[in-house]
Amino acid sequence: MHPYVLAVTGASAQPLAERTLQLLLQAGRSVHLVLSRGAYAVFQAEQGVQVPVNPERQASFWRERLNCSEGELFCHRWNDQSVGIASGSFRTSGMLIVPCSMGTAGRIQAGVAMDLIERCADVHLKEGRPLLIAPREMPFNLIHLRNLTALAEAGARIAAPIPAWYTQPRTLEEMVDFIVIRLLDGFEDDLAPLQRWTGPIK
Repeated sequence: MHPYVLAVTGASAQPLAERTLQLLLQAGRSVHLVLSRGAYAVFQAEQGVQVPVNPERQASFWRERLNCSEGELFCHRWNDQSVGIASGSFRTSGMLIVPCSMGTAGRIQAGVAMDLIERCADVHLKEGRPLLIAPREMPFNLIHLRNLTALAEAGARIAAPIPAWYTQPRTLEEMVDFIVIRLLDGFEDDLAPLQRWTGPIK
């Protein structure tokens, strides 16, 4: 199986990104992780977490924070467009942007690649590979909706991180797991058990 690219922007939903990374690694997957410049600030502001910028130190940080030694993890700086994942010749299983800010979505839609995340998204679209965008905004304005529509027309899968209550979640962690596993369903990769809808309880 080819590696995944996991991008995290400065939108407010970092626990979804952490759980996505954890599930991928625990399942033995190879992950190339890119945090935008804004994502570092959001981790600090919302969770009091200072994520190292240095790629090697960051990889060790995630291993310790997630208590996970499985899989392969490669971390990249947001502005390093010389790495392998910036090229269409680098094979991947797909890319997830979790969460995706509206600024990032707008620049990808316009074909503007100002950082590594936007370049990788452009590569996945041009190569026809899976690109999942989890937009984190509410409410959407007309510009947001048009940008997301254009991205869907270009081949991206738009999967807003919306919870469900039919699973009767008892904790925030259970709700996070539902959202993350549903996001990963777009890659047909079963990484964890999920209580799926089978019909009304009789």
